[in-house]
Amino acid sequence: MIMDDALPLDDALWQRLLELTEGDAALCFQCGECTAACPWGLVREGGLPVRTLLRKAQLGIDQIESELWLCTTCGQCQVTCPRGVDIPGVFRALRQVAWEQHHVEKGLPSMLWSMYWNNNPWSQPPSQRSAWSEGLELEPFDPQKHEILLYIGCTSSYDRRARKIAHALVSVLKKAGVAFGYLGNEEPCCGEAALSTGQQMYFEEVAANTSGIFLNKGVNRLVTISPHCYDVFKNHYPSLNPDFEPLHYTQYLAELVDQGRLVFEKPLNRKLTFQDPCYLGRLHGEYEAPRRILAAIPGLDLLEMKDSREQGLCCGGGGGRMWLETPAEERFAELRVQQAAETGATHLLTACPFCLAYLEDSATSIPGSTLTVLDIAEVAAEAIRGEHE
Repeated sequence: MIMDDALPLDDALWQRLLELTEGDAALCFQCGECTAACPWGLVREGGLPVRTLLRKAQLGIDQIESELWLCTTCGQCQVTCPRGVDIPGVFRALRQVAWEQHHVEKGLPSMLWSMYWNNNPWSQPPSQRSAWSEGLELEPFDPQKHEILLYIGCTSSYDRRARKIAHALVSVLKKAGVAFGYLGNEEPCCGEAALSTGQQMYFEEVAANTSGIFLNKGVNRLVTISPHCYDVFKNHYPSLNPDFEPLHYTQYLAELVDQGRLVFEKPLNRKLTFQDPCYLGRLHGEYEAPRRILAAIPGLDLLEMKDSREQGLCCGGGGGRMWLETPAEERFAELRVQQAAETGATHLLTACPFCLAYLEDSATSIPGSTLTVLDIAEVAAEAIRGEHE
């Protein structure tokens, strides 16, 4: 007898997921730690049923529910998983299957088409990629002259608020005497938006093109503004050459501080707290570099939030969520701003353009909030030049 509510099991789909996840999908033994750790449980009734989605994947059941697109790939589930399953990787694989079956959230196809036509996911003209640098007199990258390539990325090239991070970082690098160049309008997209939303094949095309440009330009040390760009260059790109070394800008500035090349002269007497970006902290274990920079600035008093470092709360912008609507009552950033306020800090700092956008939006929308949200690069620039732009 066939029941009307029976779920068909698809062995071919299961085999496909095993291939896409290199066997990781099979490791889950349904303990439920992932569902308990997921931040969606803090803002949404029922949370995100991570365990259920993984079990359906193991059984080869088609997953067309919208929950598949909630994952921010923050990695909190992976930290707590006793089997070490790459759960964000499993979600990316499930999303790839969803693309193949034409079950995609509204907004994502147009984002992908913008990457294809405009070399960025922001639907902005490629001819304006370097408009942010007008008047800064930056040099085109030359491996014979420059220590690093400063990779700006799509968000800091086009988003008006994120452009200020790029301006601040440029001033800090110049003050430290770093010889650096950039690629201007020739700078390619890193492809992270395609990867995080499950477009693996297209991501590989973008990565191959970008890798070719880096090889042709002779890029070895590359410094990114976004932790998301840093992650794809470090973890998901093909090996360019033995000397290729991607760094997040906080890692590079901390290196300059340690070498005595970057010295902050102006005391900034303020209390602040720091949001660890998921793609810098949990995904790469980098918690010290941002704090070494802050410790080198005289007068700063760093007050840690109750959920910090490995337990830091995601801002909500990863995993393609930047291009999807999130109801106000389901925004992690609102909880994070409240946690920041509870420390008594006057400033909430981060080191990611996505975090900056989400946290600043929440800080300005919550009645009575007096928190100022800034990027570490902006505070560093203020401490070396005596003014904040």
